[in-house]
Amino acid sequence: MAKVKYSREFWVANTVELFERAAYFGFFIAITLYLTTVVGFDDIWAAWIGGVFSAGLYFLPPFTGAYADKIGFRKSILLAFSLLTIGYAALGLFPYKITVLPALAIVMFGGSFIKSIITGTIAKTTTEENRAKGYSIFYGMVNIGAFLGKTFAYPLRIELGLESINLYAASMTFIAFIIVFLLYKNTDLSGEGKKMKDVWDSFVRIVKNKRLLILILIVTGFWIIQHQLYATMPKYVLRTVGKNASPEWIANVNPFVVVVCVYFITNLMRKVKAINSMSVGMFIMPLSALCMAGSYLLESFTGTSVSIFGLFTAHPITIMLIVGIVFQGLAECFISPRYLEFFSLQAPKGEEGLYLGFSHLHSFLSSLLGFGISGYLLTAYCPDPSTLTPELMKTAYDKAYYIWYYFAAIGLVAAISLFIYGKVTTAIDRKKTSIA
Repeated sequence: MAKVKYSREFWVANTVELFERAAYFGFFIAITLYLTTVVGFDDIWAAWIGGVFSAGLYFLPPFTGAYADKIGFRKSILLAFSLLTIGYAALGLFPYKITVLPALAIVMFGGSFIKSIITGTIAKTTTEENRAKGYSIFYGMVNIGAFLGKTFAYPLRIELGLESINLYAASMTFIAFIIVFLLYKNTDLSGEGKKMKDVWDSFVRIVKNKRLLILILIVTGFWIIQHQLYATMPKYVLRTVGKNASPEWIANVNPFVVVVCVYFITNLMRKVKAINSMSVGMFIMPLSALCMAGSYLLESFTGTSVSIFGLFTAHPITIMLIVGIVFQGLAECFISPRYLEFFSLQAPKGEEGLYLGFSHLHSFLSSLLGFGISGYLLTAYCPDPSTLTPELMKTAYDKAYYIWYYFAAIGLVAAISLFIYGKVTTAIDRKKTSIA
């Protein structure tokens, strides 16, 4: 078998993707902590700001991607890493309410460029023969970067403070900028792609497509729970377990489970319809939230310390969060690989590619709703300790686990809705086929 070779641009794109993901996930795991603890926003404002930021990252790529196609990938990727470096550095150096929002907007636009440019580069620098392996390399880089970013974020927060995470992120994207400037020489990938009006027209057509819109709304329920790794979990852990807890490392359980299990589960479900595979994942997701809520039961048996095979101890809340996140990772393995396949089947014949550009609208909605809901639930059940008197602190977190019941309910409604959606759409398609 001939050895598969990839271009220099392919390897440069994958390398800088690792740096960019390390920057982003180190920053993002601490975003609401930073906005509340350092900048001074309350939990509700911090949640909405974080949600709008995350939502923008999912909504803008089709538009920034069209612009990147127009001016060329090299110019676009240099622009992207310039914006990211400036934005992250500003967040680290100027943590004030008046400067944070513009800095977040700069990071959001820079990040939206990256999402389209890197995947576009992989597509343009691979062939039909090596594209599948090329994307598996890319997926590996994404997960390695995400894992490293959150791993480094914990000691940085403990030793140097939350601002240092943003400066670390700026250093990662600056290194990526240098790598691109020196090694990414391919300048003939411009002048392609859709016009901005075409992209907007695609968005409008998706919104008007009732079948697709309903699917997006249903799957949003799954991702609302997934977003709590960043919206709720960091504050929840630090307030209930203690300031030396490590939500950054707890969150790393998710990419670890996905990397270990996704190939096996995808292969196991390869002959099962996409909608059925997705339904399995959707029904697993509420269980993850229920596990997280179950920490109070474990604590009633073990107290505040659980021995792990006599090697070390952990708080019951930490244990049950990890168990819940394992279920989240497994659910993602059932859903994510098959979602794009099923989404494309709901699009009109011959227009699948056009519609796939907005296939992540569920993440746009779940960012807004997931973070927004989180702010209100934290305020109600797990409030900022700086707002509490010593007397109130004694019982302030007694019902903090209630938060996860709300997300379990959201996940269950979404799972049932997807099951019904599958039955209804199958019946409609069968009826159309029999008439034809």
